[in-house]
Amino acid sequence: MPIRILPDNLVNQIAAGEVIERPSSVVKELVENALDAGANKIEISLVDGGKSLIVVQDNGKGMNKDELQLCVERHATSKLENDDLFHIKHLGFRGEALPSVGAVSRLSIISRAKDKTEGFKIEVAGGKKSPVMPAAISMGTRIEVRDLFYTTPARLKFLKSDSSELGNVVDIVERIAMANPNVSFYLSHNDKQKITLNACQGEFFDARLKRLGEVMGREFQQNSLMLNLSRDYTTVSGYVSLPTLNKSNSLSEYLFVNNRPVRDKLLLGAIKGAYQDVLASNRYPMVALFIDIDPNYVDVNVHPQKAEVRFLDGGMVRSLIVGGIRQALSMGDKQTANTLNLEKFVKEEIWNNNDKSEPSYMRETGPQMRFHDTPKTFQSAYRPKPCMSNLPDLENAYSVKVDFQPEDVPVVLTDEMPPLGFAKAQFHNTYIVSQTTDSIIIVDQHAAHERIVMEKLKNDLATERKVATQIMLIPEVVELSLKEKAVLTENLEEFEKLGLVVEEFGPQAVIVREIPALISGADIQKLIKDLAGEISEWGNSFSLSEKLHRICATIACHGSVRAGRKLNIDEMNRLLRDMEKTEHSGQCNHGRPTYVELKLSDIEKLFERR
Repeated sequence: MPIRILPDNLVNQIAAGEVIERPSSVVKELVENALDAGANKIEISLVDGGKSLIVVQDNGKGMNKDELQLCVERHATSKLENDDLFHIKHLGFRGEALPSVGAVSRLSIISRAKDKTEGFKIEVAGGKKSPVMPAAISMGTRIEVRDLFYTTPARLKFLKSDSSELGNVVDIVERIAMANPNVSFYLSHNDKQKITLNACQGEFFDARLKRLGEVMGREFQQNSLMLNLSRDYTTVSGYVSLPTLNKSNSLSEYLFVNNRPVRDKLLLGAIKGAYQDVLASNRYPMVALFIDIDPNYVDVNVHPQKAEVRFLDGGMVRSLIVGGIRQALSMGDKQTANTLNLEKFVKEEIWNNNDKSEPSYMRETGPQMRFHDTPKTFQSAYRPKPCMSNLPDLENAYSVKVDFQPEDVPVVLTDEMPPLGFAKAQFHNTYIVSQTTDSIIIVDQHAAHERIVMEKLKNDLATERKVATQIMLIPEVVELSLKEKAVLTENLEEFEKLGLVVEEFGPQAVIVREIPALISGADIQKLIKDLAGEISEWGNSFSLSEKLHRICATIACHGSVRAGRKLNIDEMNRLLRDMEKTEHSGQCNHGRPTYVELKLSDIEKLFERR
């Protein structure tokens, strides 16, 4: 077949395939157009996941008759001032969205300009345009997209279920809504409301946090840290979660460049690097980052759907993100996202020791029932008989019990109550219970000491001080596989910087001669084998500094006070004081909380004292 020029309708359908992938792509383009038009209220309606009908209505500035006729022409736009493709200030700029939608669906646009008294309508079906005609509408624009992909049935066949396509639309609307807290967004599907986000009032950062809380959850709103810093032509702002509030995937990491939702490997890598010392490698924080950058230093025209960006100085942007997140985490390094929910705290009451089953009313209503929601009629009817003779011996539940009054504490400590209070008891040789003026604090001794050891090792590395070591009276010989020994011996210099002196010993063994003094008593066999396994898994994907930090974390984990070790009162209080002086002491190296706090006011509510 000879070379020929394809007909216009086929060209439009091919081009549309790059821009319009599924119903969510249509919604994204139309909502972004509404925002560019200055709308502060956007309503979206779907039928059958958007396959049968998509309606987007806004109260923006609208279009007059001439603009309406041009808007469905390819590469017709009002958003490129002076034809400058390197200084893009709007979400849309190519003039491809409406023509692409019209090429693969039955498109209807009704609009009325802000300064006009009448509206107009145009229709496009499979790329064929109708004449512009008068139509009744209030100020703004209403766009209807029917029978999506009816001209390209192959694309329609590969769409997923209605619920799956709806999920994609919800995701994109939520992302756009997060970047525009001053705009109201409403989404309905098959006449059922799915999203109701009213415009947030108040100061900008307060409104942004409120909108993030509506989308990402109240838990994020309550356990996030704000960052806002600038360098040269770039500003990074937003909110990041405490390390103890994390997810099993990166789907809760939201990134915006000049208010445009993006997915960028550089930015995602920067977030992971910022959390590397406070979060396990298989866990991900919740993040909403907004990068405002001079348009001359970023290219948003590298992907048909504008989902990717390219920075002129990616290293500067990465360092700004890493520095900003770490600064925010250091400000909240004593916080933990694990707040004690009193409604779940009391799992059961003390019943007859011979009857371990829950009372019948709890079996009937399930574990969701709140303690204080027990019907009053039942409270009066059900009164379990006291069984004092069968109560458990509570004294045996203590590992260490301390009974001292404030006057027993040195004056230097009683001038002001320390943030983590004074130790009162140790339970199950694992948890320390301390008391402050208005709360009870429960500390996981292993998690807390793990963070303390980790930060001490890191500080010694940063200041290039020699880590204090302890020469082993009897050197430890560790048998390894050939692969484990090979990767281990490649990192002997890094180990020595951290106070771990290891030498080769025969074909399949190493000998440990010195260990960091901080981890005296650690299981050396398990430590060395775990280090070998982890380094094998890392490969060459980590820089030297990242490797050192990860080695620090492994050493700290193995060398910390273990669960099951009995501590005396001095050791418990010393651990609390060290926590107060240590960065990021609210969570261990794996992102788990080191303590939870139970306020006295909450305890009083539990017992209905207030």
